Amino acid sequence: MQSSVPFAHALGVLRAAAEETRLRILALLAEGELSVSDLTDILGQSQPRISRHLKLLVEAGLVERHREGAWAFFRLVDGRAGLVDPLIAGLDAGSPPLSEDRARRDAVRAQRAEAAQTFFARLAPKWDHLRSLHVPEATVEAAVLDVLGTKPIHNLIDLGTGTGRMLGLLAGRATRATGLDSSHAMLSVARANLERAGLSRVDLRQGDIHAPPFGRGSFDLVLVHQVLHYLDDPARALREAARLVAPGGRLLVVDFAPHGLEFLRETQAHRRLGFAPEQVTGWLNDAGLGTVTTRDLAPPPGEAEHQLTVTLWLGSDVHALPARTVLPERAVA
Repeated sequence: MQSSVPFAHALGVLRAAAEETRLRILALLAEGELSVSDLTDILGQSQPRISRHLKLLVEAGLVERHREGAWAFFRLVDGRAGLVDPLIAGLDAGSPPLSEDRARRDAVRAQRAEAAQTFFARLAPKWDHLRSLHVPEATVEAAVLDVLGTKPIHNLIDLGTGTGRMLGLLAGRATRATGLDSSHAMLSVARANLERAGLSRVDLRQGDIHAPPFGRGSFDLVLVHQVLHYLDDPARALREAARLVAPGGRLLVVDFAPHGLEFLRETQAHRRLGFAPEQVTGWLNDAGLGTVTTRDLAPPPGEAEHQLTVTLWLGSDVHALPARTVLPERAVA
């Protein structure tokens, strides 16, 4: 049942939306975030004009803005006034000017995806080599789904999202999904990959994993997938990740067990050559996640000297655990 909207608020919302360009912007943002540059290309209007319209929509509480380096991206506000969703849903997207806007939006996204792919192509050979050193990605992803189980996911964040692979795996199960990465170029790759997968409403943010720009307890599932080995201070990163975990929430870390492949420091910029199970468990315990389960995905027999073991650590809010809990694989308190 839709809640009622105060008269003054409804009037402000309708005034903000009751203009051709702003209504077209709302219809475009209903299908995913866009930058000012994207909107100027799609709508064929100057950047100052588009910026003025966006400013009014932000002030009305319908649109939110976030920065990504020198870029600014805009998306519809979650929980926006109840008048907006039925208004947008009632528009005929197949007739002009909305149909023309959507065609130009698709062309803009295709150009963006091509640029992202060009960037990623330079990194792909190194990443392909790294993937060849451990069990297949499909095996890792199956293990991630298995350890998470069927517990509902409301607010999900992937810290150090990279290409958005984990978001592609889990965002469809979440009510709200967010990806954070320090690199604008990598976020461009993630954005293109997620749009290609039909997940254009995922919120992508640029930021530092050591100081994520979110409030305490904002997410019931926090992911740190293949990130720790790049960091100078992984313990600090996990403290910040744990800070984001909501009461009853979980933090999943995926990384490598200790290994001796020194060449990864030079060829892949790895700072750490893996982590012992008790090391990450200790960091999570110290951060307030009192129960941690671990799972190892070892290379096939006979190839261990050449390959890496992937380890999963699932930390849970101990205060929300039921009295009797069956833990998968081995458990380390």
